Amino acid sequence: MNKIKIKKGDQVLVIAGENKGAKGTVLKILYNSNKAIVEGVNTVKRHTKPNSENPKGGIVEKQLPINISNLSLMTKDGEKTRVGYKVEDGKKVRISKKSKEII
Repeated sequence: MNKIKIKKGDQVLVIAGENKGAKGTVLKILYNSNKAIVEGVNTVKRHTKPNSENPKGGIVEKQLPINISNLSLMTKDGEKTRVGYKVEDGKKVRISKKSKEII
C-alpha cells in the first residue's frame, strides 16, 4: 500500500477520468482501498426503496469514491502540485513542490 499524501480537507483537482478538471474538497479518505470521497465529484443518483431513514424513498444523490492516483493537490493559488516533506522546528510538514510553501 502506498503512502497517501492527500489529507481530509485538502483542495484537490481531478486529473484523470470522467470528472477530469473538477475541483473539490476531500471529505473522507478510504485508506484500505486507496480512494477518497471528494465534494461535488463523482456523484451518482440512486433509486432507493422506502426505509426507516428515508420513509418516502425516491432518488438520492450519492458521492462515490475516486482513486487517489486520479487526484492532484492544489496550492492556494489554484495550481496543481506534487507533495514533498520537510522537517521544520522538529515537526514533519507537507510542502508544495511547485511553490515550496507549507500546505
